[in-house]
Amino acid sequence: MDTRPPSSSALLLFSGGQDSATCLAWALSRFGRVETVGFDYGQRHHVEMQARTDVRDAMAAAFPDWAERLGEDHVIDLAGYGAIAESALTADRAIEMEASGLPSTFVPGRNLVFLTVASALAYRRGHGVMVGGMCETDFSGYPDCRRDTIDAMQQALTLGLATDITIETPLMWIDKAQSWALANELGGEALVELIRTRTHTCYRGDRSELHDWGYGCGDCPACELRAEGWRQWRGGVAA
Repeated sequence: MDTRPPSSSALLLFSGGQDSATCLAWALSRFGRVETVGFDYGQRHHVEMQARTDVRDAMAAAFPDWAERLGEDHVIDLAGYGAIAESALTADRAIEMEASGLPSTFVPGRNLVFLTVASALAYRRGHGVMVGGMCETDFSGYPDCRRDTIDAMQQALTLGLATDITIETPLMWIDKAQSWALANELGGEALVELIRTRTHTCYRGDRSELHDWGYGCGDCPACELRAEGWRQWRGGVAA
């Protein structure tokens, strides 16, 4: 049980996907003010930048109590970083496993860069807490999603800014099925439907077909994880 006193505000790293939308609901249920920050780094699935706005607007409309807590949105241009950290998410490359043992969708240092840039914004905006959707229970093997990495970043940022910075990762130890269940716990069927239809996770940026688990191509790693989590959760609910 976390016994730390609650912070009055938080800055959420918000991509517009399932995980960050669930984290947005989680943060809005706990903090008096929640601001969001997104990063435009030349991602092929750039449609997620529009999904960010759609999710924020839909969540504010569906949950008036949360709307009062939802603060400003910030978008940061990191195109230069995306160009040097080329991957299958930023260039026309096949999605496959590489000799390194990591998938070609791995963007080197992405969460390290995001957290560093976000911490500067949090510092200026007076947020002692940052929230991210990183998870190492049900993920693609990205080393910068591990809690050990986040703990190291938290310590480095606290030292570098000479102020306490806490990085909350509410999804770190749960899988995608449990993420759907958490959304249902936080906001019921209304939130589940919002996440299903408004968020974007597909690496290919495909929103041509609405599946039972949401929009996507259906065969990239992000879609497969999301779809399997949905099936497991819905199967458990039905049982």
